[in-house]
Amino acid sequence: MQERLRQRGLEVEVRELANSTRTAAEAAAAVGVEVGQIVKSLVFTKDGGAPFLVLCAGDRRVDTALFGTVRPATATEVRAASGFAIGGVPPLGHDRPLRTVVDESLRRFETVWCAAGTPHAVFPVLTEELIAGIPDSDVRPVS
Repeated sequence: MQERLRQRGLEVEVRELANSTRTAAEAAAAVGVEVGQIVKSLVFTKDGGAPFLVLCAGDRRVDTALFGTVRPATATEVRAASGFAIGGVPPLGHDRPLRTVVDESLRRFETVWCAAGTPHAVFPVLTEELIAGIPDSDVRPVS
């Protein structure tokens, strides 16, 4: 995962933790930051449409009505879309391009923490560097 991130211009250090980081609360506790600094990588889909990723602050919930008629992707759909299992989906570095919407409220924080491919791996990154590393990111309110 670290190499995939470097290929996208992010010089970050992936950290393997003993404790689970599957939820935002678990991740925040494991690395000692506010829950809002944890980036939730959530895959949604529209019937008949391509799946897309929403990067949401850990202290927020996605208002799906902002995206029309969508639903959370199933575990199988998440893995097919991103190459990763729920709880470890990174914000970029997927097996194939994935349209990405970024929660503008993440900009409250200089640094955020993201999943790095497994429920025990995370990395810190400057928020603006993360946004810059995502091709064609759509930064807007998501809640």
